[in-house]
Amino acid sequence: MNTADSIIIIIPAKNEEDSIAQVLGDLKARFPYPIVVINDASTDNTVAIAEQAGARVLTLSISLGAWGAIQTGLRYALREGFEIAITMDADGQHEADSLPSLLAPIMTRKADVTIGAFTQRGSFARHVAWSLFRKLSGLSLEDLTSGLRAYTTPAIRLLASPAATLLDYQDMGVLMLLQRAQLRIQEVPISMRPRLLGKSRIFSSWWAVSNYMLYTAILCLAHGSHYFRKNKCPIKSPQPF
Repeated sequence: MNTADSIIIIIPAKNEEDSIAQVLGDLKARFPYPIVVINDASTDNTVAIAEQAGARVLTLSISLGAWGAIQTGLRYALREGFEIAITMDADGQHEADSLPSLLAPIMTRKADVTIGAFTQRGSFARHVAWSLFRKLSGLSLEDLTSGLRAYTTPAIRLLASPAATLLDYQDMGVLMLLQRAQLRIQEVPISMRPRLLGKSRIFSSWWAVSNYMLYTAILCLAHGSHYFRKNKCPIKSPQPF
């Protein structure tokens, strides 16, 4: 495997003109991997800044949300023959220095999917929600909402398929789909910075949080925790720093 030619970085972005240049600059300074920014119908200068920074930009004609943008990137990765796809946020929270640790279990064939886990983040309410979702879904992962992930070809193919199209959020629905396919998921401890500017698209208001909580709880129940407990795939939690 030629690492530089087999790995792609996918960054969904919606109105991230204040942070995208720094995110891309940090990555370009460290790694030779191609970067594709999925422009989720931004109305600011995200596209121009990303292109100037050397990323390839794929623009969605209508906003598909975080998961729709990521799936677009995964389908692009599959079409172009990349063997590993890294997804990360455009808001500056994810550090370029975390990528070698994220890739290590995949490069040593110990995992099909890796997740950059930073469980210290989030409010008490978020941790209560995570605990509830773990019980409903049968998942044993610690950080359920991290957007820093690496996927191998089997995972890319699965998540690019129609079966994954209607998942409104990249966290619980995607994780349950991966688990159902018995892919090996491993968490890797990382650190995260505060987002450079703005606020979370999912947790932007109490109304958004309520919708997210309701949707995710229904999703967990609909897929059935009993099924996942019977068919739990190997999932490894992160070790302490």
